[in-house]
Amino acid sequence: MRDLKKAGPGGLNYLSAFELTKKLNSGEITSVEVVKDCLARISARDKDIGAWKYISADYVMEQAERCDKEKGSGLLHGIPIGIKDNLDTNDMPTGYGTHIYPNYIPDNDSETVAKLRRAGAILLGKTVTSEFAGPFPGPTLNPYDSSRTPGVSSMGSAAGVADYMMPLANGSQTGGSIIRPASLCGIYGYKGSFGHISGDGIRHLKPSIDTLGHFARSIEDLELMRCALTDDTPVNFSDEYTLPKTIGICKTGEWHAAQNEVISMIGKVKECLTSSNTRVEEVILPNEFTVVMNRSFQVIYSWELRAAHEKEIEGHLEEFNPWFQWAVDYAKELTETDFDEAILEAKNVRAILDDIFREVDVILTPSALGEAPKDLKGIPKNNFNNLWTLMYVPCLNLPLFLGPNDLPVGLQIIGPQNEDQNLLKSAHSIDLRIKEYFNKFPITLN
Repeated sequence: MRDLKKAGPGGLNYLSAFELTKKLNSGEITSVEVVKDCLARISARDKDIGAWKYISADYVMEQAERCDKEKGSGLLHGIPIGIKDNLDTNDMPTGYGTHIYPNYIPDNDSETVAKLRRAGAILLGKTVTSEFAGPFPGPTLNPYDSSRTPGVSSMGSAAGVADYMMPLANGSQTGGSIIRPASLCGIYGYKGSFGHISGDGIRHLKPSIDTLGHFARSIEDLELMRCALTDDTPVNFSDEYTLPKTIGICKTGEWHAAQNEVISMIGKVKECLTSSNTRVEEVILPNEFTVVMNRSFQVIYSWELRAAHEKEIEGHLEEFNPWFQWAVDYAKELTETDFDEAILEAKNVRAILDDIFREVDVILTPSALGEAPKDLKGIPKNNFNNLWTLMYVPCLNLPLFLGPNDLPVGLQIIGPQNEDQNLLKSAHSIDLRIKEYFNKFPITLN
């Protein structure tokens, strides 16, 4: 993988949040020093990447100086974090990825932002998102190859973490807006179980689908931020691992669209795990999963999108991107009965998935179709993400592999709903096992 550390200034911005926390707590470093290195990296690189919608160096330094004086005990005390621009911040502009909210500062924080503040985090700024966090591409570029997409809609958060601008950033996922950007940018990404991280205060929330999560460069950091947002106690990861007893490999109905590097990755993962003491089984999803994805997902998405954006649609519809306009038109043809049926269909398929998780502990599947595509304006017709978002289960991207163009290819691990901490434990074990088996990292695919 291209070494991003060769570009721009070096320093504390290269460390994980877990490493920074230990150094901050011991007094070895200060928050001001950490923030200075992050800001230097942003100054050197963001003109090429475009990860940031808003950042105020003076305000960031003010927060860092306050953290150094207060010496708080929060899990993220003194750690700089990027905030996706669809989350309200009462001291920074929130534009929701649009041009119709210039310099708009909400009265209140979203609950996730408020919890990050209480955990002692430094809000570094607002990261770029696509218009209303939808699937239409935005301006951010992939830090490993600026001719390629970083994914949407949490593009700024993913690219910023991947480029060492900050150790952590949050994201939201309606379809694949956390897992796919994490895969394309070569970092760890975690989408929580539905409702596991509070969505309270998110202005344009699609209440039956939208799910929160975050990005990091280690699983330890994912767990640290998850616990700061849920009040859980962080698990103590070590170099030892215990694999799940039974691991399912699921190609899903989108396998026909998988690129060669993804097919090769799944083969290598199966080889690695089959040689261990764990049992590996292929999970073939019943037809109900295909049916629910053919219609139910889009019905729920479009119906709730139209309700969430009623005000903006009334005054600005013609100004929005073509995909948004299409979704609104699609929703106009739906009835409340269509929506109720789609909700019930999704609920019934979740029950089937619950039964599958009685047979396997976790499921492995691709995170994306392959390496980051060069089409900067395209919306993928196929993906390995929407289904799992609709199923309400926790998902995590492992950035272990490289494709033929020396670009990241991600492996997705999925666990039962509301078993988020267990999923991170399993992901950590699988991560270590794959690295140990191939005796190198990252792993190049054929």
